Amino acid sequence: MPRVAITGTRGYPAYYGGLETAVRKIAPFLAEHGWDVTVHSRPGFSPEHGDLRVHNKPVWALESRSLSNLSSGLASTLSLLRDPPDVALVMSTASGFWLPLLKLRGIPSVVNTDGIEWERDKWGALAKRVLHAGAWMTGKFGTHLVFDAEAIKDYWGTHFKRSGTFIPYGGDDVVDLTLPEGIEPGTFVLMVARLVPENTVYEFFDAVPQLAQRAPIVLVGSTGWGGDLDERAANLAATHPNVTWLGHVADETLLDSLYANCVVYFHGHSVGGTNPSLVQAMAAGAPTVARDTVYSREVLGPDAPLVTPSEITTTIEALLDDPERRALLSAANIERAHERYDWTDVCQRYEDVLRLVLR
Repeated sequence: MPRVAITGTRGYPAYYGGLETAVRKIAPFLAEHGWDVTVHSRPGFSPEHGDLRVHNKPVWALESRSLSNLSSGLASTLSLLRDPPDVALVMSTASGFWLPLLKLRGIPSVVNTDGIEWERDKWGALAKRVLHAGAWMTGKFGTHLVFDAEAIKDYWGTHFKRSGTFIPYGGDDVVDLTLPEGIEPGTFVLMVARLVPENTVYEFFDAVPQLAQRAPIVLVGSTGWGGDLDERAANLAATHPNVTWLGHVADETLLDSLYANCVVYFHGHSVGGTNPSLVQAMAAGAPTVARDTVYSREVLGPDAPLVTPSEITTTIEALLDDPERRALLSAANIERAHERYDWTDVCQRYEDVLRLVLR
């Protein structure tokens, strides 16, 4: 039985971001297909409702916004050196600094490069340089790289001279459509995002007062650390009776219901590759207005309504007035998600890469 250790996320099963979503799918799939699977988890993580065949291994980390990934990556690497698996699945380029140690120990690595983290506005200049250096080290010492978007694969080929395998994220069919009390199905505009500037949050919040005159607005997400955008979301909900802020939502069933029941979903992510929130919104049939980026065009296809920040209000208002267009977008999103973003296919492709590296 081959042994794989998965590092670079908060743990299994965690409910925070795209990488955690991927690990929740990949880890039990590998266990089902004959792998001995261990997932490294950060301090204070309490696993619940996971597959009992997946082992959680706590590792030390400094819990701060800038140091948690680096420190947990080092702790995971030291653990791997003491008890080497057959292969390491590393879900973060922040661990690139420690990949030479795995190489010296003879532990092959498959690294999910995730998005272009050093271009995110939430980081200062020093943090961006450190993150870019981690990516460079990943390109230098990672055995096999995985890219979640073709555009990310092209970027790495151009900037780091590395190739690898394109494997996106997946989406699930929605079964439970139960909504919280006070939120009516088929009436509300939805935004789901971590509240950081590169997700076009400021611009969408600017549009909320006018949009709220036309339809209820439901905001999902938080910064994770507190700050100006959390305060602004709270203020919008407090001053506009048509605005609801749910904060961070870990309940996937609730998120799926929100996607499936919204009248329009706004996706403002501007940095990164295939975004799991966008893929899941598509699988749920959400009529989607997205920030115009190379990644949104790749995932949604050529006919989706893609916007600049200045076009958010007018585009959403036009879609609110056009139920026929919304129905067409919903059907197209479901079909595209089924064809291109199926979790079983995604997990199988990860296993194929792991077995390739073992050989």
